Amino acid sequence: MLAGKARRAADSDGNLGARLTNLSDRRQQIIRPVLANPRQFVLLSVRDLAKALGTDAATIVRIVRGMGFENYRAFQHHLHEASIAYATSLDTMQASVAGSNGRLQGARASIDQDLKNLSALRSSVNPEQIAEIAARIQSSRRVLILGGDAATALVVFLEYTLSLLGLPVFAGTGHGRIGHLARAANKNDVAIAISFRRGLRMTVEGLELARRKGAYCVGIADTLLSPLARLANVCFLAAVETPSFGVSYVAPMALLNALVMECANVRRSQTLKMLREVDAEQRSGSRWYLHEPDGTS
Repeated sequence: MLAGKARRAADSDGNLGARLTNLSDRRQQIIRPVLANPRQFVLLSVRDLAKALGTDAATIVRIVRGMGFENYRAFQHHLHEASIAYATSLDTMQASVAGSNGRLQGARASIDQDLKNLSALRSSVNPEQIAEIAARIQSSRRVLILGGDAATALVVFLEYTLSLLGLPVFAGTGHGRIGHLARAANKNDVAIAISFRRGLRMTVEGLELARRKGAYCVGIADTLLSPLARLANVCFLAAVETPSFGVSYVAPMALLNALVMECANVRRSQTLKMLREVDAEQRSGSRWYLHEPDGTS
């Protein structure tokens, strides 16, 4: 189950500092540049990494095992997750396509990456888990949606869409609001936290508090090293990689759309009844723009 796997990965990241103490001072000095800049070293073979660090492959293998990794491949996997979790806007922009045709190449690269993110979600997500979360949402006392910074857009979207189904949904996008919602949570609530990379502090602490209060916790992140993965009962991974300086929400939006769809289907007859009530307004209500000729040519 993803939650367990994610929790183990997050725990390993959190314990990495302690693991370093198992190494000699010399070996700590050798490996620190890799841990500080995982993106720079993640694709190197053990021999190439040893060469870059001025040592030999056997020493690298001993260092990796000394930190508790089963083998070098497991260490590479950790570096891959760390390169996602600790990426900055500068990192992604510097790695993007540039050149005389940079604008056109950049646009294509951006769309291609979005498709890769979406494909990764489709191949990894468990529809049964989404349906299970939807059932919990439909039967919960309250649904708390926590997130901030750029993820605010995702929080607002999910709150708006679930409210259309008549669900008792509450969004928190600021430190105070998140704290108030989490503090009042109980075992009959579902708390959904959305945060990417290392995890926004107020979002992580909000989910941690909601969990202590007994809420069923759902995380949406982009790496197994996210603290949300450690705290949530279930954590969904949706990549936000982009060749630009920001993040891409194509995959997270697809995940939210799937969750909304399942929420609508849990009590389909009730959903249809509610939608019939708003059907007339959506067809011809005053919200829509109508062009009214002003008599001038």
